[in-house]
Amino acid sequence: MTLNRRRFLGAVPTFSLGLAAGNAHAQYGTPSSAPAPAPVTDYDTLVVLAGDALPRNPATEPARLQALIDKHAKPVDSYLSGGAVAELEAKFSALLGKEDTVFMPTGTLANHIALRLLCGEAKHALVQQESHVYRDESNAVTTLSGINLVPLAPGRAAPTLEEIGAAIERAEVGPYPIKVGAIALESPVRRAQGATLRPELVAAIARQAKEKRIGLHLDGARLLLMCGMAGFDVKPYCAHFDTVYVSLYKYLGAPFGGVLSGPKPLMARARELRHIFGGTLYHAWQAALPALDALDGFEQRYAGVRAAGERLLAALERTPGFTVRRVADGSNLAVLEMSTQRQAGLEERLRAANVRIGKIDGGKVTLGFNESILRRDTAYLVKALAG
Repeated sequence: MTLNRRRFLGAVPTFSLGLAAGNAHAQYGTPSSAPAPAPVTDYDTLVVLAGDALPRNPATEPARLQALIDKHAKPVDSYLSGGAVAELEAKFSALLGKEDTVFMPTGTLANHIALRLLCGEAKHALVQQESHVYRDESNAVTTLSGINLVPLAPGRAAPTLEEIGAAIERAEVGPYPIKVGAIALESPVRRAQGATLRPELVAAIARQAKEKRIGLHLDGARLLLMCGMAGFDVKPYCAHFDTVYVSLYKYLGAPFGGVLSGPKPLMARARELRHIFGGTLYHAWQAALPALDALDGFEQRYAGVRAAGERLLAALERTPGFTVRRVADGSNLAVLEMSTQRQAGLEERLRAANVRIGKIDGGKVTLGFNESILRRDTAYLVKALAG
């Protein structure tokens, strides 16, 4: 299957590739009356110390997708059945140790369907107050499925066993008992600077949930960023959960989508609900192919990213004018404090080195580590930051 420009732009939304009207001049020429374009970024050597994803050049994405198409005999799915989508679902089932996996167009839909299925008629769920489910999904679970979300651990990544136990007792003990249908845990927690839930805590919460016959869901949108952490392994970690969601676009190179994994009967119902909520897309091979490609060797790469990030932080700690604030049980984020002297000329140094960081606020910046950090050694990055 050859994907020319016309077919590609018809298959993939242009905004997902940075080819919207606002960027059109950069791709197809600038009128003489327009201001001179900024210097072209060398994406092959670009290091972005922010975010989760490997930065990609939107102009070369059609060629990358064509190369992925050429590697697969039958990549195209039909209404999320067959092709690369089926291959991706099978790969995630094996990776996460679950019986079946369902492609989902968004993480909001994946989390919603998981909680709806786990709760059943027990429409009462415990969640972290700082979780995506509670803070970033516009009450979708409550509005569309009538499930009451009870927030725990305000301002923190993880609830304690005592907090969960007390919340269960408040609901289930009294003159009008309410059955808790599900507990949702997010890890890493983006609103807690990427802090993660330790495997031993997850295991303890899982035992607590099992004793009470409460379903357990993992919002693991960024789960794979935990690779390289002490005591973490994907399949044993996920074994504690009935259902698991993982994002495809945050760091696996897809333009959209996610997957929801769990028991076969539950995932069959998830497919039905996906259709009812308007999520059965005509095609999703454009998302499945890049994610499939990124999954090959991901554990080694993300563990390498974590190690490289730690080397950089350790080197900055030894450099006068920098203070590193690590996140307890963190995944790929840390806060760097810079003296006024270190900030002098920083923008020019970073531009010359083809390195980017986030916004500096009050002398502080959050560093985020992704695969681009593997493009340069520690000494190079320290020199770009420190001068």
